[in-house]
Amino acid sequence: MISKISKIVLALSIVGSSAFAQSLADAKKAIDAEQYQKAKTMLKNLTVTQANKDENFFYYGWVYVLQEYPDSAKAIFQKGLAVNPKSALNYAGLGAVAVLDKDKNGATTNFNQALSLAGKDSKPYLYVGKAYLLNDVDGKVPAADANAAIAALNKGKAVNPKDAEILVALGDAYRTQLKNTEALSSYQAALDLDPKLAHAKVATGVIWKYANNFESSEAEYKAALAIDPNYGPAYREWAETDVRWAFSDPRMASAKIKEATEQYKKYLSLTDLSLDSRLRYADFLLLSGDYKTLQTEAQALSKDAANNLKVYRYLAYAAYENKDYPAGLQAMNTWITKADPKRIIPRDYIYLGRLQIASKQDSLGIASLRKAATLDTTQVEAYAEIGKALFGQKKYVEAGDAYAVYSKKSRNAKLLDHYYEGISYYYGYDPKKAGSDSLLVKADSAFSYVAQKSPTTADAYLYRARVNDLKEKNRDDITGLAKPFYEKFIEVTLAKGAPADKAKKDLAEAYAYLGTFAEYKEKDNAKATDYFTKARDMDPTNKQVVNFFSKKGGAAKGK
Repeated sequence: MISKISKIVLALSIVGSSAFAQSLADAKKAIDAEQYQKAKTMLKNLTVTQANKDENFFYYGWVYVLQEYPDSAKAIFQKGLAVNPKSALNYAGLGAVAVLDKDKNGATTNFNQALSLAGKDSKPYLYVGKAYLLNDVDGKVPAADANAAIAALNKGKAVNPKDAEILVALGDAYRTQLKNTEALSSYQAALDLDPKLAHAKVATGVIWKYANNFESSEAEYKAALAIDPNYGPAYREWAETDVRWAFSDPRMASAKIKEATEQYKKYLSLTDLSLDSRLRYADFLLLSGDYKTLQTEAQALSKDAANNLKVYRYLAYAAYENKDYPAGLQAMNTWITKADPKRIIPRDYIYLGRLQIASKQDSLGIASLRKAATLDTTQVEAYAEIGKALFGQKKYVEAGDAYAVYSKKSRNAKLLDHYYEGISYYYGYDPKKAGSDSLLVKADSAFSYVAQKSPTTADAYLYRARVNDLKEKNRDDITGLAKPFYEKFIEVTLAKGAPADKAKKDLAEAYAYLGTFAEYKEKDNAKATDYFTKARDMDPTNKQVVNFFSKKGGAAKGK
């Protein structure tokens, strides 16, 4: 009898152990597939039914880390440590919370504790590495964090060379630094160990996406879905690849945007349509630039805004792009004043500034844009908008300085930005102010750059002429600094055919200058008359033209 009972107990224990292992495995699979609501439900149950297993608490808390709820995650990790004070995983979790909270000292302390307790378990190394990658912005991680992640993951690899998840995470870390060769090698090594790692296939597809090898990218997503047809991230990355494809090839734009939307809907259908999944959909809409749908989706989500204030960010961004400025400004002010300050990103201040400027609050808007640029020196795009706003306020020197920063540092700077840099300094010139001559030098340099890059841009020569004319200190002994630029302006303008009315006035200005130079410097009255005649043909009302022919007529009458 005792023997039979023992066998039954043993059998039940084996079944229970197997069910637990399978349940935790299912939860981890759900996390990887970004089915966070499903994973939380499973893990919450496990923390009750298997309350003595500290790893249940870790993975439960980790879901909250991925959803950027650091306070909830911290509370769960602490419960895990209460179950097992030497739980390396839960210390790694507390380190991840510190990363989200931008607490470097706290992160280092907890990570060190996690690794000191890890022993021969590679998983603490895995999650320390993953935690360092949490400061992801558009797929990029600061080099220091990425290097720390790579160091931790390599230590985990040494502990267990056959941990495929370590290799996948290494690939992710390398990918954030655009070290694609190393990333691909790591993903392939992981697949050699476990051919069913859908994550590695999708990540490989992402690398091909950024190389604009879209066909290879799609092939990897299809391979991932062959492994697991319900692997949502494959549909999401496929959708984002379609968006990039659309922007890269205008001929494909309409079809690819439509396809992207369908792919993302499949992703949503595989992620429970939870608030968090829909927020990710909003991220996708933001990425794709579909601001109309974003505003509609954000308004639908706003009823749950109390559960995630981030909805106000989407409302603000979308409202600005849709020119609904009052709604956008209200939403952005709500987001910035109510959200945890650590969740506010420089881009929020970019949009706040744009909304304020659009609402005729220019000074506040400029201050917000400056704050964005101060918080993140890579936000150089703000300087173009600062320049535009300051130019509108007629603060020309400050506008020129802003455009100068933008033109120098931004890869997206266009010739028009260099042109406005020059215009700003030109209008900011005041001969009565000390040091103002340097503005002419800066203006001339900006217009010179435009002329070099676009030799047919006539206005670049016109303004070089005007700038150099201002450089003439002795108006009675003109040296002709502006002469070659006015001549070039005339040449380029006339080469384009019959001039428009605006160009005619500028041509009259150029001919009048050349006429004045011929009259007073070259002492060639015939040449001067010829130039002033051409000027009169372009604009009879030009003051210099009127003055020249008035003098000529008077002199003739006197004879």
